[in-house]
This record gives sequence, structure tokens and C-alpha cells, in this order.
Amino acid sequence: MAISADSQVDNYRDFVDLASVPSTRFFHYHPFIERLRRAVHFDYIAVSGLDIDRFRFGRGQSIDTNLPPGYIETYAAEKLYLSDPLVAASLVARDVVCDAEVFMSAPPTARLQQLMTSFGVLNRTLFPLSRGDHVYGGITFMRTVRFDADEIDFLKRICEATHVAITKPLMDRFAADTMRLSSGELICLRLASHGLTSERIAAESGYQVDTVNTYIKSAVKKVGASNRTEAIAEAIRRRLIE
Repeated sequence: MAISADSQVDNYRDFVDLASVPSTRFFHYHPFIERLRRAVHFDYIAVSGLDIDRFRFGRGQSIDTNLPPGYIETYAAEKLYLSDPLVAASLVARDVVCDAEVFMSAPPTARLQQLMTSFGVLNRTLFPLSRGDHVYGGITFMRTVRFDADEIDFLKRICEATHVAITKPLMDRFAADTMRLSSGELICLRLASHGLTSERIAAESGYQVDTVNTYIKSAVKKVGASNRTEAIAEAIRRRLIE
């Protein structure tokens, strides 16, 4: 049965803020992932990071995956991420990294290799996602047979859309709150995105012109932009306004 975006957002209604959401979230079925799997077969996928400060890739605070819970729990409990060569390589990578290449110069520990073999978590291939100098997310595909060059090229092209599809419910539910954008700032950004001047925004919103400019200036800072145009583009990209 297909799962709508609204029903996915509903999964987070019981959480008061993003920090209260479990850092690792398991899923067995996701319509986008199933469609992607028909294009390139894979056994497991892990979608890491959110395009929000404090929840970005490499900080271990946001992971959506269909990996076996037993694998994740053991990996975390034994802190295998501290000695995992793929993790070390991914933190500085700007392109695809995979076990086969990384293990040539940095072999896994016997315990990590045992865990991966036991659960069939093999040929991990990680695609980092960056925005400027910031790596905000990563997607790791896994299967028993190595991905070939054509498959890697396809997965690389679809990774950003995959990250959006999986993280959209969280972003829709919490992005504005996490970035601490006020309703006034969102209103002014939305009206500015329609091409309105500060004077027109003031007339439409009921705010004073100085208030409009203050709201937009603070919104620019909060979304990490350098000017109004960049702030609008960033707010649209983050789905804070439409």
C-alpha cells in the first residue's frame, strides 16, 4: 500500500521538536525506495543527515534505514564507527566512497568484518551530499554484489532526490522550528518570493516597513544566506515557503 507524504509527517506528531525524534529510524517499506530499487537493486540503504545545522551528516543524529536493527544496535553499542575505515573516509570525501576501495589501504577490524558478514551488510557504497563547503547528508547503498560504474553513476544522480524523499516529512514538520524562523519572518520571505518590495510586503502583511526589513534581515541570517534573494532561494529549497 502506498504511503502518502501527509501520513509520513503524521509519524512525527507525537514529538515536540526535532531533538526528541529518535536519531535512528527504521523502515520496512517506502514507495520511493521501492521504485528506486527497481532501477538499481540493492539490499539495504541508509540515509544520513538533515540539511539543518546540528543534524548534518557525520554527527550521527539523523539516520533513516532499512538495515537490520541488530546490526545497527551492535555497531553503535560497540562503537565500531570509531574504527570503521569507511566512516573515516566519508568524513573528508566529496565523491563516492566504497568498502572495496577503502579497505585496500585501511582494512576493517575483524569484529567489523564479522558483523558485516553475519548480517549481509556488504559492499557499502556511500554518496556524500554537500551544499557549498558543508556536507549535509550521505546515502549508503549496500548489496552482496559490487555496484558497477553505470549503477554508481545513476545512484549518484538520484541521491539528492532520494535524500529529499526520505527526509521531507521531518523537514516539513520541524525545519522552520529548528531554524527558529518566526511566523513574521516566514510571511515576509513568502511575500518577498512573489517579487514584492518591502513597501508592498508591508501593505500586504500589515507590518511596518522597518519591521519587514528587520524580519527579512534576521531570516537571511538564520538560513545562512548573504542577501534577500539567496534567503528566498534557500527557504524554497528547504520547503519552508512555496
